[in-house]
Amino acid sequence: MPRTFLALAFLCLLGPAVADERAAARQQIEAARQDIAELQKLLKQIEQEKSGVQKQLKTTESEMGQLEKQVDTLQQEIDRSEAELERLNDEKTTLEGARLEQQRLIGLQARAAYQNGRQEYLKLLLNQQNPEKFSRTITYYDYLNKARLEQLDNFNETLRQLANVEADIATQQSLLAEKKDGLLERRNQLAEVRKERQQTLAKLNSDFSSREQKLQARRQEQAQFERVLKTIEETLARQAREAEEARQRALLAERQRQQQQQQSQTGASSAPSGPLVSSAGGNFGGPFAKAKGKLPWPVDGRLVARYGTPRGGDARTKWDGVLIGASVGTQVRAVHGGRVVFADWLRGAGLLVILDHGNGYLSLYGHNQSLLRDAGDIVKAGDPIATVGTSGGQETAALYFAIRQQGRPSDPAQWCRAQG
Repeated sequence: MPRTFLALAFLCLLGPAVADERAAARQQIEAARQDIAELQKLLKQIEQEKSGVQKQLKTTESEMGQLEKQVDTLQQEIDRSEAELERLNDEKTTLEGARLEQQRLIGLQARAAYQNGRQEYLKLLLNQQNPEKFSRTITYYDYLNKARLEQLDNFNETLRQLANVEADIATQQSLLAEKKDGLLERRNQLAEVRKERQQTLAKLNSDFSSREQKLQARRQEQAQFERVLKTIEETLARQAREAEEARQRALLAERQRQQQQQQSQTGASSAPSGPLVSSAGGNFGGPFAKAKGKLPWPVDGRLVARYGTPRGGDARTKWDGVLIGASVGTQVRAVHGGRVVFADWLRGAGLLVILDHGNGYLSLYGHNQSLLRDAGDIVKAGDPIATVGTSGGQETAALYFAIRQQGRPSDPAQWCRAQG
């Protein structure tokens, strides 16, 4: 009993001091909240400016994607033109060889005809002692004349084909020069757009970083004050609970003392008592759903961010997919057959492709340099759908890859084959 009263007295003495500390902590928390409110207001203004810059970034990176696609197309056309030019040059070489050979044969025939002249033919006409021999010889000379005429026709046809090939070569060289000029112009445009993108990103990150750091510091201060207040409240609650337990023990002891007095007076024995207890308490084929652990990765590279890890150093946001580092321009391939349901620029993901694999399964590929497919296209596993880039504000080239199952994110590492 004396110990119980001492505990209650100590609580009464401690109460005003704890209450004063609690009030001071609440004042500090309120001041921190006001500072945070002001900072959040400033950050909201920056976010509004950021939204405009994001729109500009979307336009710039979409234009970059189109220019990259045009550059790639022009380069392919130039490669085909150069291959055709090489083929025509080979054909020209072959025709020139044929022309020289035909010219040599015609020269041989001409010299032979010149040497014989018409003397042998006149001798045959004047010396008709053997009619059968005369007939065979005439036929032989007719055959030689026809062969000479045919050789001349072949020679003329070779000259005609050679002239056509030379004309085609000239045309192909002219087209190739035009395409190279166009490619140079597109590359210059792309360089300008890239410069504009760098300026946009610099503007986007100029003021926000310092404000965000200041806001984080104030939030940490607020969290510290909240912890102090929580400690005070827990201390008061514990003291109140201990006081109540002491009071209950005192009441129980008094009740037992009274029962013992009654038993000693009546001689009766009490029935056993205790708390109640309770027993109650408590490139794979087939459907995408069966492809778990069998899918290929969409690009060769290194995992630089894993599923569920903090994103951008901020523990409040976590990766709902993975980030795969790869070289700019590397082809991104579909991990499974499906239909393109989105192919455009999206804030935070840049140039993004989303494939629908049926039964609520989607795969996402973001931060691309260019998009190779359009919405509505049907693709097979392994088909190229985009190229790796830095769109969406990324500093280094990497592919954002995610899988969603029935509207919820799923770890791609569980779906794709283990890396070697």
